[in-house]
Amino acid sequence: MAMIKPSMLLYIHGFNSSPLSHKAQVMMSFCQQYRSDIRVEVPRLPCFPSDAASVLKNTVERHKYDYHIGLIGSSLGGYLSTWLNSMYGYKVVLVNPAVRPYELLTDYLGPQVNPYTDEEYVLTAKHVNELRELDVTEIAQPEDFWLLQQQDDEVLDYRQAVAKYIGGKQTVESGGDHSFINFERYPSQIIQFLNL
Repeated sequence: MAMIKPSMLLYIHGFNSSPLSHKAQVMMSFCQQYRSDIRVEVPRLPCFPSDAASVLKNTVERHKYDYHIGLIGSSLGGYLSTWLNSMYGYKVVLVNPAVRPYELLTDYLGPQVNPYTDEEYVLTAKHVNELRELDVTEIAQPEDFWLLQQQDDEVLDYRQAVAKYIGGKQTVESGGDHSFINFERYPSQIIQFLNL
């Protein structure tokens, strides 16, 4: 009889964010309190896309044989989790995901400071191209995705995500903002959707 693998939740934070982000903390404390059997991984991602992609791929490669893995991606993390899904087929919950971040980040070229870590770095056109290379143009298994989207996201056009992830589960709320207000309503349903 096949051994049932323990579960692992991989939370992927967004641009200029960190494991200290509110949603990451909500998921960690929910699992600690109610599902201590789930291993929660929230890697601190490097500033540059190809480095962030390497960290994520290495994390998955390190754990994929030992754990049943589910993904949560917020903002740019949603884009990166879509890329991971295209390689590994893991289920994903997307929270206000970036769909075409390589277009958005052209406005951020130049010196940057991560407000969580105080890390200073310079974003260049090369990094925007690295992001473009991670783009998944066709979603092979839309049913792998649950989109959590708030319409008054001030950073991203929510309609891009609604169109991109058509065919998957979608919860689109009026109001809200890019941080996804009242995310605390969802951890239990997220764990259920990811089959963790």
